[in-house]
Amino acid sequence: MDFMLTDDQLAIRDAITKLCANFSAEYWLKCDDDGAFPQEFVDAVTAAGWLGIAMPEAYGGAGLGISEATLMMQAVSESGAGLTGCSAIHLNIFGLNPVVVFGTEEQKQRMLPPLLRGEETACFGVTEPNAGLDTTSIDCRAERKGDGWLIRGQKHWTSGAQRAKKVLLLARTTPKEQCQKKTDGLSLFYTNLDRRYVEVREIHKMGRKAVDSNAVFYDGLPVPREDLIGEEGKGFHYILHGLNPERILLSGEAVGLGRAALRRAVEYAKERVVFGRPIGMNQGLQHPLARNWIELEAAELLAYKAAWMYDQGLECGAYANAAKYQCAEAGFRACEQAVLTHGGMGYAKEYHVERYLREIMIPRIAPVSREMILNFIGEKVLGLARSF
Repeated sequence: MDFMLTDDQLAIRDAITKLCANFSAEYWLKCDDDGAFPQEFVDAVTAAGWLGIAMPEAYGGAGLGISEATLMMQAVSESGAGLTGCSAIHLNIFGLNPVVVFGTEEQKQRMLPPLLRGEETACFGVTEPNAGLDTTSIDCRAERKGDGWLIRGQKHWTSGAQRAKKVLLLARTTPKEQCQKKTDGLSLFYTNLDRRYVEVREIHKMGRKAVDSNAVFYDGLPVPREDLIGEEGKGFHYILHGLNPERILLSGEAVGLGRAALRRAVEYAKERVVFGRPIGMNQGLQHPLARNWIELEAAELLAYKAAWMYDQGLECGAYANAAKYQCAEAGFRACEQAVLTHGGMGYAKEYHVERYLREIMIPRIAPVSREMILNFIGEKVLGLARSF
């Protein structure tokens, strides 16, 4: 049993850390204040060839595992870029895995290299306002038109749609009442987000202002036959292949953000003097920070066990979900304690920890709630009756 990172993994972490050092806390504060997309950061990551870290070499990727991708995303978040920096590149890292697994050779050659080179931007259209976490209940439909389809309906919480040229879209090609199983009748497309047929409305939200989230309305978006991924009606099964990697990546990002918050809290506790002594001498502050360190270390181990299992081709659903849960909770407690350690100044933007606290709510909520993870563990791991 070996818990040490390999030399190559250490080199990846060091390289990403050095790259991120060029983007100061003030840079990320400005992005958060202005809502400006961190294009300079994305350009730097793209130029260094990191977007394709977990994609096949044949299409311009590095061909590494989800372990290395998680290590990369954790380092980005831990640098202080947080979920703003990670979300700006997250979809490029592993979002098109369904294309890798189920796409034709022509589709892989056409779709993957432009995304990995940063020439195209994409978004992910799955969530709907009336379906939420129940993906099998989505209503956005793809109606047959000649050899292709017309997309009609609404998607919600589509990140990056303001800038995206492409969308990985799940839509219903067979009415629910005609499907034998509720997971049938959904098809997956990767196609142009043609603004002549699409309206994108930004959702103003609590955190991560620099990476937009949107309600997207489709009114007859034409999709050609060659943009269907895999078989018609099998789309739900295809997106499952991206869910575990997404949870694992987000686990690393949550740990990274928790570490960034803990680092700032410790620095402040060493420097801030009240009643003639640094506040870090007081056990009322020292013990919670020590507890944060322990929780983040334990959460990280769970994340990398899940990543290792995925890379080994093992069933990792329980561990991917558990890692997402535990890392988000440990990260949240670290970010919360960082604000509390700063006292009143923790509420001030100039100390940055309030942004961390706002952003850490994302992995607690998305892409699946804590409660649904506990349902999954209860049923699939503990063998208890299905509760929903």
